[in-house]
Amino acid sequence: MCFHTPQIQAVKKLEEHYQVQLSEESQRDLFDQARYHINGFTHAQLLIIPQEKPSILASATWGIAPENKKVQDLKAYYKEAVKFGGGLNARSEKAFVHFLYKKSIFKKRCIIPVSAFFEPHEHQKKKYPFVFKPKENTTFSLAGIYTQIENVITFTILTQEASPLFARIHNQKKRQPLLLNNELSKKWLSTDLQESEIKKILVSKYDEAKLEHHPVSKDLFQPKVNSDIESILDQVNYEDLSI
Repeated sequence: MCFHTPQIQAVKKLEEHYQVQLSEESQRDLFDQARYHINGFTHAQLLIIPQEKPSILASATWGIAPENKKVQDLKAYYKEAVKFGGGLNARSEKAFVHFLYKKSIFKKRCIIPVSAFFEPHEHQKKKYPFVFKPKENTTFSLAGIYTQIENVITFTILTQEASPLFARIHNQKKRQPLLLNNELSKKWLSTDLQESEIKKILVSKYDEAKLEHHPVSKDLFQPKVNSDIESILDQVNYEDLSI
C-alpha cells in the first residue's frame, strides 16, 4: 500500500507540468519546501488537482473522511480509522460499492502529484523499503478520490492489484498505487466519463519500463529517526537481498 511518499518539485514546476495554478498563493512557500519523506499517518497536507476545479492545485489532507464529519472531528476520526489504514489508500475494486468511495468516484476524482513513492519488501521476516521513481518525468500522477468537509479537502490514493514488478517488490500485500500516464490523467478528471470508462482506468497498467526502483535506508520505517532528508532517496545495498 502507498503510505509513504516524497514531494520535492517546486510548485511552479507542477503548475507548468499540469497547466494549473496554485489555488492559495499564500501557500506557495510552504509547498515549495522539498519533503523527502511524507508519512501518510501524519495526515499531512499535499497538493491535489480536484475534478471539480481541474485548473488548480489545492491543498488537501491525506486520509479520506466522510462528508458528514466536521473539521473538529477529523483528529478523533483518524485516530479511530488507523485500524483500517487511516483512509490513506482505497482499493479500486471497491470504488463503486464502498459507502465512502462510491460518493466520490463519479464527481470527486483527483490527481495527486508526487515525486516518487515507497513500498516495503519482505525477506526472511524483515522489511526493506524500496523507492519507485519515474525515469523520464519528474512527477508521478497518482489517481485518487476526495471529499469536501467544510473548507477542508480530504483524499485517498487508489490502489490496484500489483503488476509483476510490484508483486515482486511489494510481495506481501501485492498492491500498487494507480499510476496515470498523461492521457489517462486528462481522462481521469473529465466530467463525462461513464462507469464503464472509469472501470477501464481503474484496471489500467502503467508502463513498467518508465519506472526505476531501488532499496533505501530502513530509517524510513523508524518513527524516532528523521527520515525527511534528501539521502533517504539514496540507494542502499543489502547483502541479504538479491532482488
